[in-house]
Amino acid sequence: MWCVETAAETRQERKARTRRAILAAALDIADEQSLAALSLRQVTREVGIVPTAFYRHFASVEQLGLALVDESFASLREMIRDVRRGNPELHGVIRGSVGVLVEHVHDQRAHFRFIGRERFGGVPAVRTAIRHELELFERELATDLARLSDLDAWTSEDLRVLANLIVNAMVSTAEGIISAPPEQPDAERAIIRTAEKQLRMIVVGAANWRSS
Repeated sequence: MWCVETAAETRQERKARTRRAILAAALDIADEQSLAALSLRQVTREVGIVPTAFYRHFASVEQLGLALVDESFASLREMIRDVRRGNPELHGVIRGSVGVLVEHVHDQRAHFRFIGRERFGGVPAVRTAIRHELELFERELATDLARLSDLDAWTSEDLRVLANLIVNAMVSTAEGIISAPPEQPDAERAIIRTAEKQLRMIVVGAANWRSS
């Protein structure tokens, strides 16, 4: 059971704790099945609340899925934003971003498994939300890339293409790490080496590209 009552809690604190418990339970259950197959009764039974109590926190399972998407991306975007602020050149941005990504995947494995499963299937609104979050990554990255001296003459379209290549490579890396057997650390190291090589190739190509 995810909920444990404490006497000192205020009503608002209990509500927030129950909401967190619902999200955590849904994430656990979604590790074995898609969100579309998720039963409201499964979640509420795991949390230890009656099914009607679910609706005090979420209007539907779809809204629950959207909250999980937001939770999955919020901290990662902020961490990578900090990396970009702290590095004045493209190589530094990429090295730092890969390191942050790997660390975050380990810390939030359940979230990344959820994103990987729901990105191409399941609930349409959740798929759209994941796509929107990835587009936000691209737009933010393209904006920061425009500030780099090597890329300040690039067109906005070319910057978005470059950002798209970087984000897609990072998404592929995250999915590879999630699917790598935990008992085979060499498999993960190989995935990270490949990711770094891919990104270096992207950087080499960017250094020689002349935006028209």
